[in-house]
Amino acid sequence: MALAGAIALSLMTGCAGPALRGTGDLGVVIERATGSVQVVDTTKRVSIASVQGLGDLSHASLVYSRDGRYAYVFGRDGGLSKVDVLKGVIERRVVQAGNSIGGAISQDGTLLAAQNYTPGGVKVFNAETLELLADIPAAYGAQGQRAKVVGLADAPGNKFVWSLFEAGEIWVGDFSDPRAPHIEKFRNAGREPYDGMITPDGRYYIAGLFGEDGMTLLDLWHTEKGLRRVLEGYGKGEEKLPVYKMPHLRGWAVAGRYAYLPAIGRHEVLVLDMETWREAARIPVSGQPVFVMARPDGRQVWVNFAFPTNSHVEVIDVETRSVVKRLEPGKTVLHMEFTPRGESVWISARDDNRVVIYDTATFAKRSELPATAPSGIFFTSRAARTGL
Repeated sequence: MALAGAIALSLMTGCAGPALRGTGDLGVVIERATGSVQVVDTTKRVSIASVQGLGDLSHASLVYSRDGRYAYVFGRDGGLSKVDVLKGVIERRVVQAGNSIGGAISQDGTLLAAQNYTPGGVKVFNAETLELLADIPAAYGAQGQRAKVVGLADAPGNKFVWSLFEAGEIWVGDFSDPRAPHIEKFRNAGREPYDGMITPDGRYYIAGLFGEDGMTLLDLWHTEKGLRRVLEGYGKGEEKLPVYKMPHLRGWAVAGRYAYLPAIGRHEVLVLDMETWREAARIPVSGQPVFVMARPDGRQVWVNFAFPTNSHVEVIDVETRSVVKRLEPGKTVLHMEFTPRGESVWISARDDNRVVIYDTATFAKRSELPATAPSGIFFTSRAARTGL
């Protein structure tokens, strides 16, 4: 009887679902060629699940629910998928646009916002059910043209901030009442804002400009002050190189009082003093930066590059503001992600079909995982950070 009871208890436990565990050391690796993702354990450095059927992930990103259990994956085909990373399954999925490039989750975790190219605009959903709550067309000009939406970020107070590429505008949406949002529009933000970042404290939004040298700053505590141009004319008098891949901006690039930002069409990382909002330095690197990411402790900044130097990564020491290490993880490095406290960094090498893991103190390779054309790497520690 005791044996039968033990077997019954074991069967009941097995049927109850995944093994009991936390989500703090989990993450997701996008496999862009197969429309799938891998769920990984960042402590053991292993893959624990594969989730298929996520559509076109050629330009995909994701955000996490507050508890880190659900990954909301935004696909290029407009798909929005709610993935249970503990069970390794898609819980819900909607196709909400024709061409989408990412999204954000609100401060309280109840709202998801998708930024869309086609049709240009922002859609806001209930994070639990994926029910559509608001549709904000990115209309501008006398004829009501639709702009591509870029640089979408979450802000305190259940707000989202985004930029309009063709319109050269920045919009702030207050979704305290998601069915009746209040939208504040700031025009003359500069030519072709291509991406945006919000500082980790949620106060400042910075839009990078593709159509001109410089960036545009908005203080979300004092929006009545309007827009301010920073790093204006950083390439003045010099010929801009061909841009093979658009760089990205996010709060990952902030270390201490400085933001480390990719220069468009230049082999430089720009250092912006966030107290004075003036250029503090320029750091020469070996190619055109794509992602410029600060280690969680702010001691290092890691940089990957556009073609033709896209198979290596450089490490900048923030004290000397110089490159101290060059690594070659593999062909076509697309993304990097630090473990929550920064002892390791995971790097995707798309054309070698692998993710390579390095020790950030010694630069020794710790491990590597096979993955089919990996691109974005996203760890659940993002769930507790503004702008990620």
